[in-house]
Amino acid sequence: MTSARRRWIGLVFISIAVALIIVDSTIVNVAIPSIIKDLGITSTQVQWVQESYTLVFAALLLVFGTLADRYGRRRMLLIGVTIFGLASILAAFAQTGDLLIGSRVIQGIGGAMVLPTTLSIINATFRGRDRGIAFAVWGSTIGGMVAVGPLLGGWLTTYFSWRWAFGINVPLGIVIIVGTLLFVLESKESADPRRVDVVGAILSIVTSATLVFGLIEGRTYGWWLTNKTLKIGDWTWPFDLSIIPLTFAVTLVAGTAFVLWGLHRQRVGKTTLLAFSLFRIASFRNGNIAALIVSLGEFGIILSLPLWLQSVLGYDALQTGFVLLALAIGSFVASGFAGAFGHRVSPITVVRVGLLAEIIGVAGLGSVISIDAGWLSIVPFLFVYGFGVGLATAQLSGVVLKDVPVDQSGQGSGTSSTARQIGSALGIAILGTILFTSAGTALDARLADRNLPESARTQVVNAVVDSAGAAIPALTKQNADVGRDAKIAFSDATRYAAYSAAGFLVLGLLASLRLNGVSTRREEQLAAAAAPLP
Repeated sequence: MTSARRRWIGLVFISIAVALIIVDSTIVNVAIPSIIKDLGITSTQVQWVQESYTLVFAALLLVFGTLADRYGRRRMLLIGVTIFGLASILAAFAQTGDLLIGSRVIQGIGGAMVLPTTLSIINATFRGRDRGIAFAVWGSTIGGMVAVGPLLGGWLTTYFSWRWAFGINVPLGIVIIVGTLLFVLESKESADPRRVDVVGAILSIVTSATLVFGLIEGRTYGWWLTNKTLKIGDWTWPFDLSIIPLTFAVTLVAGTAFVLWGLHRQRVGKTTLLAFSLFRIASFRNGNIAALIVSLGEFGIILSLPLWLQSVLGYDALQTGFVLLALAIGSFVASGFAGAFGHRVSPITVVRVGLLAEIIGVAGLGSVISIDAGWLSIVPFLFVYGFGVGLATAQLSGVVLKDVPVDQSGQGSGTSSTARQIGSALGIAILGTILFTSAGTALDARLADRNLPESARTQVVNAVVDSAGAAIPALTKQNADVGRDAKIAFSDATRYAAYSAAGFLVLGLLASLRLNGVSTRREEQLAAAAAPLP
């Protein structure tokens, strides 16, 4: 078998690995109502089922991207898939919400080993035009799997159990391991491996964890003054001031310390978790800023839509998956569009067109969300949104990494993936908080207009918010007027979340204006790199 053919077959299994990781970040969405009924989890736990995975994923990407460069990219990929598969078994058999969240944490560790490694393998394996095609395949896989996940999850949840949404990862993991061993070559830095920046790793984890914890738990414990007392074992938070301001203060201090520590190590010639020198490259610096902001809007809305479709419109998990399939179709169409016109326009132009399509799609969703909405009014905007995701994701990855040296591809791809995942985590946290807070406020106001006593209002609002909307059908059966108020309030909240996502995407589009095409100096270097590998 020729080396070229082996590379392309290897890309198939790398893409399946990417699909495994991305599907797992979305497959749970349509299964959440079933998980709520089965395990009795609250709306805060609903967010943590998503965030525990995404947060650990984001916090460890830089660590594993660096380790993959030094100790072997294929080796890290294999270890990550194995850990991910074992954690999926634990999630499938979880009997409580806390055990499910713990399993998701372990999945996040495995996922963090896989995603940056796939990017750095592509960056180290392909050259020139082939590299662009490989990045397009990688990005299109991400875009398509964002919606294939809900469809697969809906089918498994409806006809089998939500537990199979995790169990499906095991056979896929086995296929990836076998294919990777057969067709993916090992690669790592040519220089001797040096010690990993442990302090930087700890600071990066603390920064990410405290930021997302504060955003998710702020509505529970109070943004300034304590609403609910925090208890950890026998210890109780003793102050009237909420723990959330302290959490954000830790975020600020740890984040500042991470940057200062990294710059210090760089000055004295020691290795750093984040290659700060890469930020001197304009395409890398500006591309990561754009990617983080875009991800705030791209994936946060996927949390609220399945909840609204099932709790308000009454769709089952499979019907919800079919509605969201429009997003996947749009993404696949975009990959064909990029292939046909990619050589005629610059990558950054494709990124901007994609972002504009995402803005139109998400804002359009916000305009049609109501208790009387039908799938025909939703699907076209999801298609446009998916089309934009398919265009922007692949090309933005290429723009970010196009000037990164191959020996630093793991750090570069790890940084790029971290920017996306932090954006995704923040999007879920922020849009989830907007969804549940505004739903509770709107429902309380509507019930007050009905002169419902405060104790009864509180009981209804808590039932709707704590169940992430799953209590709405039962409320409707008990009292049609109260149920209708709950549906309207949850629909309004979902609309606000959609408009907020569109706002983040607008900021991402503005950030992309700082991205330029390939410079004349880099054209020569890229032309030299275009020579085929032996």
